[in-house]
Amino acid sequence: MKKKILIAPLNWGLGHATRCIPIINALVAQNFEPILASDGDALTLLQKEFPNLTSYELPSYDIKYTTGKNQKLKLVVQSPQILKASINEQKSVQQIHKQEKLSGIISDNRFGVRLDSIFSVYITHQIQVLSGNTTTITSRLHQKIIAKFDECWVPDNKVQILSGKLSSNEEVKFKVKYIGVLSRFKKQNLPQKYDLLIVLSGPEPQRTILEQKLLVQLKMYTKKVLLVRGIFTKNEVHSNQSNITIVNYMLSQALERAFNESKLILARSGYSTILDLSKLGKKAFFIPTPGQFEQEYLAEQLEEQKIAPYSSQEVFDLQLLDKTSDYSGFTTVGNEFNTNLFNLF
Repeated sequence: MKKKILIAPLNWGLGHATRCIPIINALVAQNFEPILASDGDALTLLQKEFPNLTSYELPSYDIKYTTGKNQKLKLVVQSPQILKASINEQKSVQQIHKQEKLSGIISDNRFGVRLDSIFSVYITHQIQVLSGNTTTITSRLHQKIIAKFDECWVPDNKVQILSGKLSSNEEVKFKVKYIGVLSRFKKQNLPQKYDLLIVLSGPEPQRTILEQKLLVQLKMYTKKVLLVRGIFTKNEVHSNQSNITIVNYMLSQALERAFNESKLILARSGYSTILDLSKLGKKAFFIPTPGQFEQEYLAEQLEEQKIAPYSSQEVFDLQLLDKTSDYSGFTTVGNEFNTNLFNLF
């Protein structure tokens, strides 16, 4: 009988779900049976990618995102409901275990997806949680949560350390493993079909705000563009320009091809996107989500290393993409995912 491993990514954008896809594929290849669990778009994505796998809906953290500069305060105000959701999701995991007889658990940033009786792994690249002048407090709180798991897996490698100081673990007492770059994509040498691939992602309303800004600017853009909106909806947005293609979403195989067929990628500086770009060795321009210290830090680091430039959402203009000619782009160095980790189960 195959061992069943629960895979549960956080529903905060699609990045947590997408970086779980190579783990799920590796588990299947090694004769495990992945059981999927999440909520919202993250769960929808996994169900579309793996329609034959069993899946469960977990309680939503229901994190609300603001358009102003008070995101940090808003997250503090919402912390009681996040704690309540983590308690409820632990009850859900107990029910899933009762139904499925799990042999292991892999949680990507879901605080309550663990059981004392089963080897439980926590995936994160944020052992240090940047939050401005409250970074020390938020980091210690997160580390306290991580310590309840048997191991912490960091999707990074020690050759490049794409996560920078976010994954620093010098003073922590729990077990940390760098597991390599988690990406669902593979590099292919394909003819360049698009001059620009725009991949939108992340929480609302900022995703929509950026989309609307870009759609206005694209009216004057003459190069070949593919815009992936990053949302699961039946409502479509169309362009009257023959050089611009707009789609709501793409599943892994189609999106992998689109990445490989594109000269330049415009995206948020989310860590999962950075992992994908590293695996593919692409050139990119980043627009960090306003108010997300992590994305701002990652974008600044990549610009300092002359890998990719970035701009704030407020002042971004498509003409800034010309700056990428002065940057190296990503290189595919030491970015293989370590699949020997599953021996723990």
